[in-house]
Amino acid sequence: MAERIRQLYPGCPAREAQRIARHTAVRGSGRVGRSSGGRALDEEALRLAVVAFIRHNHTNYDELMMQGVDRASARHKVSEQIDRLLSDWEEP
Repeated sequence: MAERIRQLYPGCPAREAQRIARHTAVRGSGRVGRSSGGRALDEEALRLAVVAFIRHNHTNYDELMMQGVDRASARHKVSEQIDRLLSDWEEP
C-alpha cells in the first residue's frame, strides 16, 4: 500500500506513506484501507486515506474539533491546507 501511495503521490515522503499505510490497514478499524477498495489499492480509496492523514497530521483539524467546531466547518477550514499539500505530493 505504501508503494502504491508513493506511485500516486511521488512527493509524499516515504516515511509518511508508510505511516498512512499502517494507519489505514488496522484490522477492525473501519478505515478505508480495510475496505475492498483499499485492499485492492483503488486510487480513490487511497486518495481518501491520504487526505485523512493530511487532515489529522498536517492541519489544526483535531484542535478545531476539540474546540467544539462542527465537523463540516472544521473540514472546510482546513480544506485549502489539505489541497495545497496534496497538490505538492502529486506533483513534486
